[in-house]
Amino acid sequence: MYLLDTNHCSRAIQTDENILRRLAETENALVTTCVVVQGELIDMAERSQRSSSNLALVRRFLQGLYVYRIDEVTAETYGKLKAALFNQFGPREKSKRRKTKITDLGFDENDLWIAAIAVQHNLTVVSADSDFNRIQQVRALSVESWL
Repeated sequence: MYLLDTNHCSRAIQTDENILRRLAETENALVTTCVVVQGELIDMAERSQRSSSNLALVRRFLQGLYVYRIDEVTAETYGKLKAALFNQFGPREKSKRRKTKITDLGFDENDLWIAAIAVQHNLTVVSADSDFNRIQQVRALSVESWL
């Protein structure tokens, strides 16, 4: 079972042949995404020059996918994952730790939510973002890129 990240969804929407071929090859495997990716796709479409047509493309694409939501278990997984990343990559001094944000360590908040959903539901994240490879250093997470 796969969870498509924003970069793979947007490439599929733009009819990238590699992504579309891989989607076709998955046949019986469940291909999903999550509300975080949905929000990122809508943001990209809204800020584009052709927002109406791009929003329609995003909505049509998402109709064909199951979209995972965030719940209490996701929040718990996210919190533990974020703490583990701070323990692994954050500064050791308490005064510096309090002022450090996860983005200062090179992680995108949305990618942590996506990883938490993937961990919670035992999904393979399909992404080209290096955040997920670094997350694997603190938590078992299956990651693939179809690019």
